[in-house]
Amino acid sequence: MTKLSIDELFSVTGKTVLVTGGSRGIGEMIAAGFLANGATVYISSRKADVCDATAARLAETYGGTCVSIPANLATTDGVVALADALRGREDHLDVLVNNAGVSWGASLEEFPENGWDKVMDTNVKGVFFLTQRLLPLLEAGATADSPSRVINIGSIDGIRTSIFDNWSYGPSKAAVHALTRQLAAKLVARDILVNAVAPGPFPTWMLSTGVGGGGDVDATDWQQVGKTNPRGRVGLPSDIAGTVLFLASAAGAFIVGDTIVCDGGLVAS
Repeated sequence: MTKLSIDELFSVTGKTVLVTGGSRGIGEMIAAGFLANGATVYISSRKADVCDATAARLAETYGGTCVSIPANLATTDGVVALADALRGREDHLDVLVNNAGVSWGASLEEFPENGWDKVMDTNVKGVFFLTQRLLPLLEAGATADSPSRVINIGSIDGIRTSIFDNWSYGPSKAAVHALTRQLAAKLVARDILVNAVAPGPFPTWMLSTGVGGGGDVDATDWQQVGKTNPRGRVGLPSDIAGTVLFLASAAGAFIVGDTIVCDGGLVAS
């Protein structure tokens, strides 16, 4: 049996990676993890100025290449524009991280149709059609020994009942988990491995809006939020980046169609 070192097992050096929703929150944490470990990283988000600023900051902090390609993945036009822009720069894609996502909060009686549609369009339709559109790039560099990867970011709200009145969010993430299995079953024969990660509480803008921080990540009492978690804290960038890098590396090459929960024990408890 070939003996592999830790560096060989978990290396992502030289890989070309796209992280959607990469301008902040979990997406930025994932992008930073790849960049810090020798990958070329493209990030996308809806707001061009924020996406550009994050790409510049990550490149300066970690070195390497981080490129901003802004796009609204809730629309077909946005999906096509992102895929075309990437094809204009790269001849293959090693890792696609479908992280772009939105939520909408309102009571059951007042929840609006546009809130439902915006969440489903971004969180589910965008994942499917971007993956579909990028299949030629994902297949271009894929081999049986070194398969390409698609890693979808779901949520524990797609596994357990959410504590928030975000009625379309949990169902959208449950759909992502189901879509992950279906894509995995079809694409494994084409040397593309599809898996998902279901994060729990991380210090993000989205969660801060639900726990009293009002969207101000720095002003949110994350220590207090963490006290409700079995691990006694919220997630760290290393927690989510490490999980995704595992799936993207040789160490994760026999994992197909799974959804890995990364939540400090909330679902298990």
